[in-house]
Amino acid sequence: MMQEDSPVGSAAATPLEVVRSLLFYAVFYLGTILYVIATLLASVIGQKPLGWVARAWSRYHRHCARWLLGIRVVVQGKLPDEGVLVAIKHESFYEAIDLPALMNRPAPFPKAELAEIPGWGWAARRYGAVVVQRGEGAKALRAMVSSARGFAAQGRPLAIFPEGTRVPTGQRPPLQSGFAGLYKLLGLPVVPVAVNSGRLYHRRWKKPGVITVLVGERIEPGFPRDEVEARVHAAINALNV
Repeated sequence: MMQEDSPVGSAAATPLEVVRSLLFYAVFYLGTILYVIATLLASVIGQKPLGWVARAWSRYHRHCARWLLGIRVVVQGKLPDEGVLVAIKHESFYEAIDLPALMNRPAPFPKAELAEIPGWGWAARRYGAVVVQRGEGAKALRAMVSSARGFAAQGRPLAIFPEGTRVPTGQRPPLQSGFAGLYKLLGLPVVPVAVNSGRLYHRRWKKPGVITVLVGERIEPGFPRDEVEARVHAAINALNV
């Protein structure tokens, strides 16, 4: 669901922030058109060129945010470059777009509705994504797990937002029930990641500042559901103070 521009503790946008946001939208989205064209061309060639384009677009977004909005990113800890489950706090579109810049060819978990968007869905499948079919039963879950195992075997991190959707700054909803099932069925370690992007990267008017990406302690497979959920929930909300 789309969130409004009123996270906890935020102030109204200043005229300068409005101007910078408008400039960011113009530069980023116009540039994105070129990356969309490059994505479609790379999709025909193969997965590796498509990965290069995705990473370049993600870095382009980061540069636009840095120099037009005054938003920079600080990563505390080492993000994985292997086939593990990476559970990330989701406060804004920033971290969703930034995934290819943060990690080496991460395999995301987009909702089925996104994967059905003409052009984008085809490119996402070519790039490599674990499409989430909610409410489709055991058969869909088996297909999702099989797909995720395949990407993990290639050494690609599996990037998931365990709360299911964007969450306003300051809120700590429970993890979606499917997360623990994935953890158990995949048998992979989990690396929880906290992100505090929501206080700056609002839906409409962005604010300058530092977004922190805090990499939590690695959680090995085999923990009971209640324990792994509690540990992941605490870790991804470590910046939620």
